[in-house]
Amino acid sequence: MATARPGTADQAAFLAELLDRGLLLQSGVPGLYGRNGDFEDVREGLADLVTRAVAPENPERLRFPPILPRRDLETVGYLKSFPHLAGSIFAFTGTEEQAATQYDRASRHEDWSEFQAMTDLVLTPAACYPVYPAIAARGRLPAGGVTIDAGGAYVFRHEPSGDPARLQMFHQREIVRIGEPEAVAGWREQWRDSAVEMLRAIGLEAELVLATDPFFGRSGRMLAASQREQELKFEVTVQIAGPEPTAVASFNYHQDHFAEAYRIELSDGSGAHTACLGFGLERIALALFRTHGLDLRTWPNQARRELWGA
Repeated sequence: MATARPGTADQAAFLAELLDRGLLLQSGVPGLYGRNGDFEDVREGLADLVTRAVAPENPERLRFPPILPRRDLETVGYLKSFPHLAGSIFAFTGTEEQAATQYDRASRHEDWSEFQAMTDLVLTPAACYPVYPAIAARGRLPAGGVTIDAGGAYVFRHEPSGDPARLQMFHQREIVRIGEPEAVAGWREQWRDSAVEMLRAIGLEAELVLATDPFFGRSGRMLAASQREQELKFEVTVQIAGPEPTAVASFNYHQDHFAEAYRIELSDGSGAHTACLGFGLERIALALFRTHGLDLRTWPNQARRELWGA
């Protein structure tokens, strides 16, 4: 692959390559693609790699669907910080006559939203979100807190783009730590270094950087400044199709934000802290295809061993 600094033209060219090879399958909507078997082999291999890396911690495995009760999104204030990324689920609740009108409009690809009403569900924006209410429902944490393997569920972010590495729906492989502030902060510090080493071992030029979330509006800029000042978010970045390196993993220290929202308490009744680490599996897969080529048979033996033991 070329080593020149990529730009938007390179994003389009890389996307065209992926589509032509059949690794991605076009849907007609930017940021929404099907994937073939080779792509899924890489994604699943990456998920297994994370599973092996976290195994010494003996985390509790919890799995959730890619939809969330709307109330949870409201409870944590997501719509204040990220209204531009949220995905709400609507459904038809009208009459038979309205259903016929809706169908007529839809068959002509016209606006039929008039006949849709908001449901109690939203698309999950981060794989850790359903973990916090589930843990809170148990009562006080055991001594030492908990580590949760939240799996690699689909998550949704409404940010259509021509960049193949910026998907609207993707798998986020996430681990969550809930416990005493010092233990949670130390856990995140340890994983920052481990994740960089893990990604470099499969041949990626991974770098750890201080980062901020894409908060919305003027108040969001203040939140981002505070987040950066307190070093609450770090990302691992890799050059994929640029023009800037792309974040492929993130490490977030929430302090007491989620614990306060759901009243998660330590064994002594004091407030807990939380942190999560998330790996964007499709982004890492794309970084590997960009780095090692589109034919898995030509990939370096080291990368193949790390992913598949072959």
